[in-house]
Amino acid sequence: MAFGRAEAQAILEEWTKGESLRKHGMAVSVCTESYGRREAERLGLGGDEAAEFVDQYASAGLLHDMDYERHPSLEEHPFVGVKHLRELGWPEAVLNAILAHADYSGVARESHLERALFACDELAGFLTACALVKPTKSIMDVEVAGVKKKMKDKAFARAVKREDITGGAELLGIPLEEHLGNCLKAMQERAGELGLA
Repeated sequence: MAFGRAEAQAILEEWTKGESLRKHGMAVSVCTESYGRREAERLGLGGDEAAEFVDQYASAGLLHDMDYERHPSLEEHPFVGVKHLRELGWPEAVLNAILAHADYSGVARESHLERALFACDELAGFLTACALVKPTKSIMDVEVAGVKKKMKDKAFARAVKREDITGGAELLGIPLEEHLGNCLKAMQERAGELGLA
């Protein structure tokens, strides 16, 4: 069996019926994948090797909440999903990243993929929220300065953990503004797929 974004997308759709959770998986995937591309470049990977490397980032994003709809409890999410993926033979790098995105899993964020997935999870949700309050509901109208302002507004998208966004940037070793910009650009480039054009 192949383990790439097409397979990940199929699993997400099989396990998740809700449109907003599917879109969240897509948005996190798009952001995480953008960091995979940067890292592949930094490591000097090319061709198939680079494509496979980046695919793991995209797949981890798509799959990180695959079991959340069926198993939302802290006892089960993301453990049920990871168990299923392990039985299918998915690479440990992807499974560890999915486990590490949950603070309570006990899995440390050590690899670049683990850090990138964690860093993109809450931020992708926050950027989506920023787009949806625009009159156009378009991510194209969202700017980094506006995102930073909204982060200070505790009443806005209150379920989003701001400390995960700032902590994610720290984990990646980049300034917060750069992290916001990277994810915003990644989502703007694929706004159509995300339903945010």
